[in-house]
Amino acid sequence: MMQQLRNPKNVKMISLFVAAIFVLSCFAITLQQGSFSGIASAASSESAIGVVNYQMLLSQSPDLASVEEAMKQEIATQQKNFDEKSQNMNDTEKQRYYQQLQEVIANREKELMEPVFQKIEAAIKKVADKKGLAVVVEKNTVIYGGLDITDEVAKTLQSGK
Repeated sequence: MMQQLRNPKNVKMISLFVAAIFVLSCFAITLQQGSFSGIASAASSESAIGVVNYQMLLSQSPDLASVEEAMKQEIATQQKNFDEKSQNMNDTEKQRYYQQLQEVIANREKELMEPVFQKIEAAIKKVADKKGLAVVVEKNTVIYGGLDITDEVAKTLQSGK
């Protein structure tokens, strides 16, 4: 019996037999786990992905004009503060004060833009729910596929509903 196992032909046959059993068992486990049905469901759910051009929605937002006007006023106010308070400062103090005012302006812009972003996201969610979309991503990140809902979201934003 040991001599038969040492025979190179028999070793090859046994190795092939073990490899075949391994491959078949891996295939059976894969079928049992449902991987192939997962691939099919992923292909069918491709239509459940929406895309939007967020920059376009932001630029067309009806609230953006009021934010821009408020930011112009804020910048003018901070410029006036800088001009008045920095007259007696040296260059280092001026630079430090300027940076502080830049932070104030940036925080104000964030504060003013937050409601705009929330309205856009609410409109995206509304259209996505209406269309039965599970995911909506930025259009610039998608190479192929997805349902473009940018125009419908823009209409929703314009109507204010």
